[in-house]
Amino acid sequence: MDGSQQGTPTSASPAGPERYRTVTGTAAAAATLIVLVLVGEVLASVSDWGIYHVVHDFKAGTATVADLEAADSFSSLVSITTLVVWISAGVVFLVWLWRARVNAELFGGTAAQRRSRGWVVGGWFIPVANLWVPYQVVSDIWKASAARRPVPGGLVVVWWALLVASTIIGRSVAQFYLAEEITEEGLLRAANLSTLGTMLDAAAGVLVVVIIRRITAWQTQRVVRSAA
Repeated sequence: MDGSQQGTPTSASPAGPERYRTVTGTAAAAATLIVLVLVGEVLASVSDWGIYHVVHDFKAGTATVADLEAADSFSSLVSITTLVVWISAGVVFLVWLWRARVNAELFGGTAAQRRSRGWVVGGWFIPVANLWVPYQVVSDIWKASAARRPVPGGLVVVWWALLVASTIIGRSVAQFYLAEEITEEGLLRAANLSTLGTMLDAAAGVLVVVIIRRITAWQTQRVVRSAA
């Protein structure tokens, strides 16, 4: 994606052929894909409410089997499309995060990072550990990238809390649809939870885009100043 360029590491930088890698391109791509994921989340909530209403109307005799099939088709289309975009966003975000982590080591040294590089990616996929390790990784990159220290970390804390909450709600919604018997009441609860989850996702999405842009700007500014 991005090209690489020679940076000017600080005296605390690790020995070796490490080089600063610009993260502006991957940051822009990750931010764009995250916004698209949020659009998909909104459409998923709309779909959940649509399914509930059409089932309600069907039971009341005002909707047809064709209406049920149309609602189901729309739900499948939204789910598949959002999943593809979500995977793409995750991959690009992890590429950005890895490069930002390498740069953070050049600025603040490896001692400023609580986790080894393997956790930058692995921390998101290991059960239980993924409840806090990714937060530590992002938080350490945030602190090491800032030109002035200490830098407030409240933004990262709020983002992570929102993300964990929305993930828990998302799993609850999935359980409704995986149940052996799907009831009208269950669909209503799923739609309500889906709406709440979407609101939390939207807030978390906006914050992570801000975090991505701010870290990217900090790292870019530090390299420009070093080269001046």
